Amino acid sequence: MNKPLSSLLLLSAGLLLALDASAQLYKSVGPDGKVTYSDVPPPPSAKTVELKPITGGGEINTNNFPADLAAPASKNPVSIYTTDSCSGCNDAKNMLKSNGIPFLEKIVKSNEDIDKLKQVSGGTMLPVMVVGSKKISGFGSTEWRTMLTEAGYPATSKLPKDYRYPPAEPAAPVKPKDTGEAAKPQAPAQKATEPAFRF
Repeated sequence: MNKPLSSLLLLSAGLLLALDASAQLYKSVGPDGKVTYSDVPPPPSAKTVELKPITGGGEINTNNFPADLAAPASKNPVSIYTTDSCSGCNDAKNMLKSNGIPFLEKIVKSNEDIDKLKQVSGGTMLPVMVVGSKKISGFGSTEWRTMLTEAGYPATSKLPKDYRYPPAEPAAPVKPKDTGEAAKPQAPAQKATEPAFRF
């Protein structure tokens, strides 16, 4: 690898690592054809090629959100941890949707999912809501609404009418092993041995 290219790759990797997890990444092309990656909006003379939030795993596209919803959704994204047969989990999802709160749902089913839940919340009480760097276990509409208000979410729904919530995903997604071969279908995640969830 030549030095300029390796330096550029190191610089790009450093930039990505330095950016906040909820930052916006702009990829733009200047009048001279130079491609730039930055967390700062490009000047008007640059042609923006791409704008997306930098997050770990799933992400919510806030491009079509009004400013008073896009700001908290980018700065304090909401994730909830749920499981099947959990009435509090259903109540929590219904409350978030009726309030127009965009969120990612993480399903807890396998032993790996349980380990991830414990890592995030310190226990096995469900549902769990994570708002930015704060978290709350167990559902209480007043407590959840207070946390969302403190994070800057509007009191009434501002979601675009055509918004669709992302599909739920496992709390600990199975990552395919990089063997250099074509990806093989993954076996279903092993069911957890009846964990003692608290609701």
